[in-house]
Amino acid sequence: QEQLEESGGGLVQAGGSLRLHCAASGRTFSTYAMGWFRQAPGKEREFVAAERYSGGSTYYADSVKGRFTISRDNAGNTVYLQMNSLKPEDTAVYYCAAGQFTVMRRGECDYWGQGTQVTVSS
Repeated sequence: QEQLEESGGGLVQAGGSLRLHCAASGRTFSTYAMGWFRQAPGKEREFVAAERYSGGSTYYADSVKGRFTISRDNAGNTVYLQMNSLKPEDTAVYYCAAGQFTVMRRGECDYWGQGTQVTVSS
């Protein structure tokens, strides 16, 4: 059974950093793009970042560009999100996803994780 499992969320002060980790299992995800989304309370889920494959093209939402970095291990089954200079508005549940790179930004993903909470205090 295919599964994406996130970890690394937590509470951090504004200006701090966190690194999210997503482990994929149940099949080979190296041919899938993998990415991150987030959903803040009372808001719709939004795209954060995606990487086509390990070392491949990346795409970021404007709100995180220059602060967040997505990366994958060589096998392609683990994806990370390094988050620096965190702001209170980054507070959300962060979801890992896998799918086709060209449509991922629209939220059209084949697989989703359960999410991990990130809270940034001011």
